[in-house]
Amino acid sequence: MPRIPYQPSEIAEPKALVDAIRKRRGGELIDLDRMLLHSPPFAAGWHAFARAVRTELSLPPKLRELAMCLVAVLNRAEYEFHQHAPEFIKAGGTQAQLEAMRQLDTPHFSGDLFDAAERAVIQLTIEMTRQVQVSESTFTAVQDALPDHQQVVELVGVIAGYNMVSRFLVALGIGPE
Repeated sequence: MPRIPYQPSEIAEPKALVDAIRKRRGGELIDLDRMLLHSPPFAAGWHAFARAVRTELSLPPKLRELAMCLVAVLNRAEYEFHQHAPEFIKAGGTQAQLEAMRQLDTPHFSGDLFDAAERAVIQLTIEMTRQVQVSESTFTAVQDALPDHQQVVELVGVIAGYNMVSRFLVALGIGPE
């Protein structure tokens, strides 16, 4: 149960914002939106960020969704994993990779299911999420895996941004719909 009740699913105000979120979501508001709408300014900024991440980045979608799913696993944000696992599959990930992500903190984790670029994303996500500081060797591996500085900056931004998302979800008790 959420710690604060969701706004009603039929919320209509502020109209321009609610309409824009519904359009991005295919007509429906998800529970995250309904929580964010307790603060329209916060919801507006969040919506703009999410739209940019989904539609404007040059970072390959598979790597973007991999990072999002890993942040969710590391921070125990089940809602986030539930939302992004299907997107990871749509972007070319496999069910075996999703299952491996769930084993990240166990001896059963198999990095063999991931290519070199994906392993670099995994290590960067772990370091940024757990200790904030990133080792030189990890950063070098990320730079070797991605063709330009824009994609490196976007990857770091996705990991940082989705750490914020997971912390919001977990603190407010937002679970899978």
